[in-house]
Amino acid sequence: MKSVPSSSLQSFRPSYFSVWKRSLKNALVRELSFRSNFIITVITRAFWFAAQVILFEIIFRNVESIADWSREEYFGFMATGMLISSIVESLFMPNVANFSELIRKGNLDFILLKPVDPQFLISTEKINLAMLNQTLLAIGLLCYSLMHIEHAITPINVFLYLLMVAVGVVFFYSLMIALASTSVWFGRNQGLYDFWFYITVFSRYPQQIYHGNALADAIRITFSFVLPILLVVTVPARLLLSKTLEPSWLVFWAPLTTFVFFMLSRRIFLWSLSKYRSASS
Repeated sequence: MKSVPSSSLQSFRPSYFSVWKRSLKNALVRELSFRSNFIITVITRAFWFAAQVILFEIIFRNVESIADWSREEYFGFMATGMLISSIVESLFMPNVANFSELIRKGNLDFILLKPVDPQFLISTEKINLAMLNQTLLAIGLLCYSLMHIEHAITPINVFLYLLMVAVGVVFFYSLMIALASTSVWFGRNQGLYDFWFYITVFSRYPQQIYHGNALADAIRITFSFVLPILLVVTVPARLLLSKTLEPSWLVFWAPLTTFVFFMLSRRIFLWSLSKYRSASS
């Protein structure tokens, strides 16, 4: 039998953008098929957003600032955290949450046979379009914050902000995929996802509030320089609002540690696949 040239085989390999575009189309079909679920999710996230804004509006009626954050600046910080979370939960959370089901039902075998990097396919197969509602609300809150601060925002501020928001998304994705990889051994790992939510709750508050006693200092140091959860929201928000970073080299530390965690999560994922036993074996 005549062998097929390797160049011909390459022509069957789809581009990653076309794979992601197909996932987007499938997400649209799913949302149109279950409109009531889409509407309920949108309304639920809108209520959650309103509750957060109202809570801190009440707080700022009694205090002038939280640490060194004024009311308008704090809303910019909140918007940044919501923006990063909404992107992560829209693009990646449905997929990593489904990883254990792929293993349990044996569907991971079909993914491993496809001519696409398995981590990319597992991470982008589903998209939660309803969560994009929170993205729009976060952008609206961010615009409100920027309209009410006293100093001007430069294009450099905006560029650095967008770059650091991307860094935050990559960091949270890396943490999620590393936790999801343990499904190869644990099967269902709902407890680990709960752990992800518990540990990322620290990012909802500025790094500057963690001071004053030994426990607060330990939290600030651990989640700034070991696992930079406190930096992924604080750094972009302070860069956009032209607030001083202390120490200033945190602007380099956040992307550096995120890159390290991304590479580490990639190694963990590939190592877990090497230990995976096929459903047919």
